[in-house]
Amino acid sequence: MKLKRFFSALNNKYILSLLGNGVMSVVGMLISIILRRVFSLDDMGVWLLFFSITLLIDTFRTGFLTTAFIKFYAGAEEAKGKEIVGSTWHLAILITLALILINIPAYFISFHVENKGVSLFLKWFGTAYILSLPFFVTSCILQAKQRFDQLLIIRLFNQGSFVVFIILFIVLKKISLNTVVYAYLLSNAVSSLISILKGWSLIGYLKLKTKESILEIYHFGKYSVGTNISSTLLGTADSLIINFLLGPAALAIYDAGIKFIQFIEIPLRSFTATAMPALSSAFNQDKRQEVIDITRKYVGMVTIAIVPITLLTLIFADYAILILGGEKYVHTIAPNILRIIMVIALLYPADRFMALTLDVIHKPKINFYKVVLMVIVTAVTDFAGVYLTNSLYGVVTASIFPTMTAVLIGYYALQKNYERFEFWGIFTLGYREVKYFIGQQFKRYF
Repeated sequence: MKLKRFFSALNNKYILSLLGNGVMSVVGMLISIILRRVFSLDDMGVWLLFFSITLLIDTFRTGFLTTAFIKFYAGAEEAKGKEIVGSTWHLAILITLALILINIPAYFISFHVENKGVSLFLKWFGTAYILSLPFFVTSCILQAKQRFDQLLIIRLFNQGSFVVFIILFIVLKKISLNTVVYAYLLSNAVSSLISILKGWSLIGYLKLKTKESILEIYHFGKYSVGTNISSTLLGTADSLIINFLLGPAALAIYDAGIKFIQFIEIPLRSFTATAMPALSSAFNQDKRQEVIDITRKYVGMVTIAIVPITLLTLIFADYAILILGGEKYVHTIAPNILRIIMVIALLYPADRFMALTLDVIHKPKINFYKVVLMVIVTAVTDFAGVYLTNSLYGVVTASIFPTMTAVLIGYYALQKNYERFEFWGIFTLGYREVKYFIGQQFKRYF
C-alpha cells in the first residue's frame, strides 16, 4: 500500500517536473564527465565554445516562441489552442529556414576562420537547428500542457542518445571534436523523430494556423526574443571573454567550476515550468493578487530549497570537481569558482520568477531592457576583473553585479505594478511552503 502511495505521489506535476530536470542534469553531468576525460583542456574549451554559440543563436527561435506559446496556449479554448499550435509551427519553420539560408555562406566562411570553436559552429549550426525543430516545438507543447512525464521521456531520448553516440565513438576509437558534433546532431534527429512518431509534436495542426494567432505570437515574441537572446548572451559573454582573453583551457576550468550550478537550475527550471501556466491562467482571469502571491510563493520556496545544496557545495567543492573532471581540474581554481558562484546563485530564484511574472503581466519590455543592462554590466565588470586580476577570479566575482542589477530592477518593476509586493516576507512564506510541501509528501509515503 505504501508503495502504491509512493508512485501516486510521483504522479504530481511538481515532482515530475523536478524529476525530469534532475534526470537531465545528471545526464548532462555524465556527458561532461566523459568528455573531460577524453579531451584535453584546450579541446574541451573548443567544444564548450561551439556549444555556447549554438545555444545563443538558437535562442532567437526559443526566445521568440517558447514564452509566447505557453502564455497564449495555457487556459485557451480547444479551438484557439490548435490555432496557437499551428501558428507556432509556422513561425518556427520560417525562423529555421532563415537560419539555414544564413548557414550556406557561413559554411564556406568557416574554412577561413582560425578559431576552432567558431569554425565548427559556422559549419553545422543550420543542420543542428533543422534536426532539432520538431523536438523544440514538442517541448513547448508538452510544457504548456504540463505533461512533464512525456517531456521527461523525450528529453531522455535526446540526452540519452547523445551519451550512447559518444560512447560508441569512444569504443570505435573515433572520438574527436568532429565526432562529438556528429553525436550532438544525431541525438537531435532521434528526439525529433520520436516526437513525430509519438504524435506529441502536433505537426498536423500546422494547417490550422491563422494570421491573427501568428501576429499575436509575433508581437509578444518580438520583445521576449530580445530578453531571451540577451539572457543567453549574458551566460555566453563570460565564455566568449574568457576564451578570447585567457584561452580555451581557462574556459574549460571556468566551466568545470560553474557546472554544478545545474543543481540550482534543477529546482529553478522545474518550478518555472509549473509556475508559467499557473501565472498565465491567473493573469488571464484577471486575478491580480493571485499572480503576485504565486510569484512570492515560488521565489521563497525555491530559495529556501537551494540553501542546503549551497552549504553542501561549499564543504565538498573539491570532491565535486574531482568527480567531474579528475585530477587535472581539482588542482586548478575550479573548486573556489564553484564556491563563489553557488553563493551568488542564492539570488537566482528572485531574478527568475520576477522576470517570469513581468512577461506574464505583459511587461516584456522591462525584462528586455533589464537583460540588456545586465549584459553591459557583465561585459564591463568581466573586462575589469580580468584586467585587475589577470585570472578567472576576476570573472567569477564580477557575476554578483549583473545578478544584483536584475533583482533590483525586477523588484521595483513589480512594486510599481503591485503595491503589496513585499520582498523580505517572501522567505518566511517560502519556509512555510517548503515545510508544508514536505509534510504533504511525507503523509503520502507513510
